[in-house]
Amino acid sequence: MKPRVIIAMSGGVDSSVAAALLKKAGFDVIGVHMKFWAEGDKKGNRCCTVESEKMARLISKKIGIPFYVLNFKNEFKKAVVDYFIKTSKQGETPNPCVVCNKEIKFGLLFKKAKALGADFIATGHYARIKEDKGVYELLKGKDKNKDQSYFLWKLDQKVLKHVLFPVGGYTKQEVRKIAQEFKLPVANTAESMEVCFIKDAVEDFLKRFIKTKPGNIVNNKGKVLGSHDGLYFYTIGQRKGIGLPGGPYYVLRKDTKNNELVVTENEKDLFKKELVIKDAKWILGVAPKGAVTAKIRYGSKGATAVVKNNKVIFSKAQRAITPGQSVVFYKGEEMLGGAIILDILH
Repeated sequence: MKPRVIIAMSGGVDSSVAAALLKKAGFDVIGVHMKFWAEGDKKGNRCCTVESEKMARLISKKIGIPFYVLNFKNEFKKAVVDYFIKTSKQGETPNPCVVCNKEIKFGLLFKKAKALGADFIATGHYARIKEDKGVYELLKGKDKNKDQSYFLWKLDQKVLKHVLFPVGGYTKQEVRKIAQEFKLPVANTAESMEVCFIKDAVEDFLKRFIKTKPGNIVNNKGKVLGSHDGLYFYTIGQRKGIGLPGGPYYVLRKDTKNNELVVTENEKDLFKKELVIKDAKWILGVAPKGAVTAKIRYGSKGATAVVKNNKVIFSKAQRAITPGQSVVFYKGEEMLGGAIILDILH
């Protein structure tokens, strides 16, 4: 019997090509489109609109696979949106894509796939999996500009052995070319890097769910410079939107105890070498020894660091380390694991 794989289809080019490649490789492929929570729910979540569902259905029909829609709106709201709001209210900067991957795409969908007798689940992520004697390593995607391994650090061996990333070994340009070869009407679709459930500015979204809590804006010597509406509307390193005359000012830290937003005019103050982590998870089950490359945000190139218990110490100071964000560790192409940034030291 052919191995059965459930492929998550957003209606975009990456998951569409992934489905076509799986079908061509001889898998028993079933396409699923997940419906997530959207505020007001009129046009749907950015990644699962009515139009994207129609496109995913059309692609499935074109390549000849069954197609189903799974309603995960309530589960998504509880696991991802409520987490986003709660973490923001605590003064941290959340990373919803990491949580969505763990709880929804490789959590809830994984359970549904097993219930349907699937051997694998697949997505259009730009990442790769390497198996050696029953041990699964998670590698960067071939396309360094599209690599999404950063968002997958919460996955473990139990899940990875049942995951396929069909486009991880291709560049984005190659994926678009493959879409043309398969005659899929998504070859030139645009892509969005925004938070999928937020349709306007993050600040405006949060104001609808969190009551304002005014406080002082102070410099790093404690001098009051102005006022803010709530610490959750700011993030470390932010320059625009602070609302102070003169400057430029940068958000240095958020003093939740005194409800004060601490700013600086010296951008060099944003550079720190040490941070404290929590909730660390390692792909192979053990923390790495020696020097690794650590990324404090998705868009960073990464820098040399060592992990010592619950601390990460960089060889060179990093700009705007942000509590609530993920720090993810690599050794060459291999993604080793990650953790949540709890605090900044010095």
